[in-house]
Amino acid sequence: MALLEIDDIRVFYDNIEALKGVSIAVEEHQIVTLVGANGAGKTTTLRAISGLLHPRFGDIRLDGESLADIPPHEISQMGIVQVPEGRRIFARLTVDENLHMGAFARNDRAVIAEDKERMMTLFPRLKERIKQVAGTLSGGEQQMVATARALMARPRVLLMDEPSMGLSPVLVEQVFQTIRAINKQGVTILLVEQNALAALNIADYAYVLESGKVALFGRGADLIDDEKVQHAYLG
Repeated sequence: MALLEIDDIRVFYDNIEALKGVSIAVEEHQIVTLVGANGAGKTTTLRAISGLLHPRFGDIRLDGESLADIPPHEISQMGIVQVPEGRRIFARLTVDENLHMGAFARNDRAVIAEDKERMMTLFPRLKERIKQVAGTLSGGEQQMVATARALMARPRVLLMDEPSMGLSPVLVEQVFQTIRAINKQGVTILLVEQNALAALNIADYAYVLESGKVALFGRGADLIDDEKVQHAYLG
């Protein structure tokens, strides 16, 4: 049994079927990535896992427990936390306040303080910006805030939606180095990313979505060498 199982889910926007029987397994401590063109269903898959969308058919399970009737805030408390596309930080709050918002459901103050110090080690730039209003940060710094805020919830599974979007090549490389570091600390990661080559390079396993269906799946390294993937996503 995988830590996170998406079992043949079908998700609709009104009468439009966005996911047409998607099945994905995420083993504990893995980095699993979803790649595909815009509109393939990647973000919809993450939103379904988070409970923001409800599959009309199929099931999603964490440690074998169905998430079908569990509201989003409880799914987060169970250990599935999302870093949303576009960061969506609290722009008017400071970096410090954003981090504390990530731990809003926790009451272990001493451990929260320890986790905040861990974020300062993982993201040294945030230590320099800790009292700065988050909306005034650069795009790369805001991505650090969004990721650190999610980690303050102590997730078992971290859902990351387009973490490199809009960043310079140097910052993109830093983002993927950070994803590796987070994973080495024991966090399982499900990654949605347009930069298919970078995502497949760090992924233990990968799924290619096309028009709401899984078209290909396999080890990340193997899919890099797949002719179809090379032609469609790697140029």
